[in-house]
Amino acid sequence: MPFYPIFLSVVYVIRNQQHKLESILSDTGRHISSLVSDYEIIVVDNASNDESISVLKNLTGEKGLPNLQVYALTQEIDIDTATWVGLENALGDFFAVIDPLAEDIAFLPEMLEKSVLGAEVVFANNTQKPKKSVAYRIANAAFNAIYKFSNGIDMAKDAPQYRILSKRVVNLILQYPQPGITYRHLPVTGGFARINLQYSSAPKMSHPKRLGESVDRGINLLVSTTKMPMRLVTMLSLFGAVANLIYSIYVVAIGIFKADVSPGWISLSLQQSGMFLLISLVLLVLGEYIIQMAKLSNEGPPYHIGQMFTSAIMTRREKLNIEEVAPITTSTGTSNPVPARVT
Repeated sequence: MPFYPIFLSVVYVIRNQQHKLESILSDTGRHISSLVSDYEIIVVDNASNDESISVLKNLTGEKGLPNLQVYALTQEIDIDTATWVGLENALGDFFAVIDPLAEDIAFLPEMLEKSVLGAEVVFANNTQKPKKSVAYRIANAAFNAIYKFSNGIDMAKDAPQYRILSKRVVNLILQYPQPGITYRHLPVTGGFARINLQYSSAPKMSHPKRLGESVDRGINLLVSTTKMPMRLVTMLSLFGAVANLIYSIYVVAIGIFKADVSPGWISLSLQQSGMFLLISLVLLVLGEYIIQMAKLSNEGPPYHIGQMFTSAIMTRREKLNIEEVAPITTSTGTSNPVPARVT
């Protein structure tokens, strides 16, 4: 296995996985400790309501795992924002984002090789997906089709969750007002040198995802990263104008060629119902866009870290060579302490 003299940050987002945490993190440490010269494992606990925090505290103790950092959120948030909590607190040269339940860390060396050779973004797509409900698969396929139509990107294939980002990519994302959303699409749309890889590995378990949260997350991503909502408003408005014009011509034709029609009743009724339908569609799309704009003007933070703790064992500290220097005695008999040197 190759060895890389770099600092690698691995980001996990977990929730209610108290029984699997120790095995997941121990396995991660074994895989990357012999792969890079320095590393850190950043765990973002997405407001677990089991004993995950207690397990993580034990794992960061003196007899626990090395190079572990934990950020415990007070309230559950979407997976992209939770991932960004880990990324913006990471210190590495490269940043690996992994779903420990759906992705295989054993594929990380192949991804890291591409990163070291110059790829600023490396994606890995697992061809074996966790089982999802029919409704979730339909909604996911619909979102990906709409996003590809508007932005030319298939989020499932072109920008999967499993990825390695360079520090330059993360620094650029930091400059955006909504980095938790930008982090999903900017590595694809930002013009970075990127590589998409595929592998096959059975997921450890099915990751529970609620359809309502996924729909809300998809709408936020779609509205935030494309002009399609406003373009749809203008298209509907144009369609309404054209339809109204055609209908007016139709009403005039009926008035010319038909003599037994109740004056104005049918045309007025159909015109009102049609225009109210178009207005409702316009207001629906415009309302979603206004909601997103309101979120941008919200001054509050998107998340709050309730607890934060770090491993008592940090291997990069052990690599420091600290030399104690004896105090120097002056002619007056007093001794002046000399600070230790770190090499």
